[in-house]
Amino acid sequence: MRVLTLVYLSAIAVTAAMPAVAQDRSFNFALRSGVTTQPEYPGSDDSEAALDLGFTFGSLSWGGNSIGNGVRGIPDNGISLRGAFRVIGDRSAEESPELAGLADIDTALELGLGLSYQQTNWMAFGEVRKGVTGHSGVTGTIGADMILRPNDRWLITAGPRVNFGDDEFAATYFGTPIDGTTGFTPFDATGGALGAGFEVTGTYFIDDKWALEGAVSYEKLLGDAADSPITQIGSEDQWRLRLGLSRVFTLNF
Repeated sequence: MRVLTLVYLSAIAVTAAMPAVAQDRSFNFALRSGVTTQPEYPGSDDSEAALDLGFTFGSLSWGGNSIGNGVRGIPDNGISLRGAFRVIGDRSAEESPELAGLADIDTALELGLGLSYQQTNWMAFGEVRKGVTGHSGVTGTIGADMILRPNDRWLITAGPRVNFGDDEFAATYFGTPIDGTTGFTPFDATGGALGAGFEVTGTYFIDDKWALEGAVSYEKLLGDAADSPITQIGSEDQWRLRLGLSRVFTLNF
């Protein structure tokens, strides 16, 4: 989380230092900051409050070329490329004594790319991410959303999600030592579809730059994520709730 916070604050500082004069090249994006309640670690039945940070790509323009319609613009119908990232909080036996004997895991930052297919009232997407910190595995998500725009200030999306992870990811979060040196039954976790659920997001646009955003999501752990001894002392049911403010920035360079 410290690494992501530094990146987030640096982006704000760079934005503030940029001149307001329009140039041939510009980068439009939004940063979100707020609070979230989430499982203490994947498979836990206890929740914790944490800082929530988010990034939304809007558009990139250079010369006569451009990608995207801006953060507040309605996306064009059809296929488009999107960025993907996810943060998973750290895990330690000091904070969660029931994990005594298991290795601690640093906060994970996952970065990647995705494709989405957009229509006026719905969209479908898939994304692949690579662990940069915390783990070195590969994860992915496929999903779809119903899109509602009751008026020019509200945007509501809701739809299903399926989350995947490779063997490296599964072993990091759901495996236990096969040598039996801990109090857990040895378990060699393998990858696949590790969770399925839904997410509902509501955004209220305060003005041209600021927005209030909230979301609730549920995930039912599947496969070895559900069968893991770690989950057996916790829960297969994973709930998350977040609320925060976002602001649109445009860098001209």
